[in-house]
Amino acid sequence: QVQLVESGGGLVQAGGSLRLSCAASGRTFSSNFMGWFRQAPGKEREFVVAIRWSDGNTYYRDSVKGRFTISRDYAKNTVYLQMNSLKAEDTAVYYCAARSSPFFTVIAATYDYWGQGTQVTVSS
Repeated sequence: QVQLVESGGGLVQAGGSLRLSCAASGRTFSSNFMGWFRQAPGKEREFVVAIRWSDGNTYYRDSVKGRFTISRDYAKNTVYLQMNSLKAEDTAVYYCAARSSPFFTVIAATYDYWGQGTQVTVSS
């Protein structure tokens, strides 16, 4: 089992920045990918960004490229999501997720472990 705990959400004005953190514990060595998904009210959960734990290779949703950056701290088993130039459409609950399979996917249902979510609200 892998436990994921997110932190760092909040309310920010459009154009502002937030940094989310996701601390992993438990059988973290079993996770090949860690990523962030988000879910706005009335919408499906969607992929935002992921990082391959072994080599740091990253995968981004097109709409966040150039604005969001994912990084990892190997020693702390923690993944960070730096979000800059935030827009109202980025408003959602952001979930940290971990995937054991060595193959990358953007499909939420294929991720094995999830955090509790953290609210990000961007006011326009």
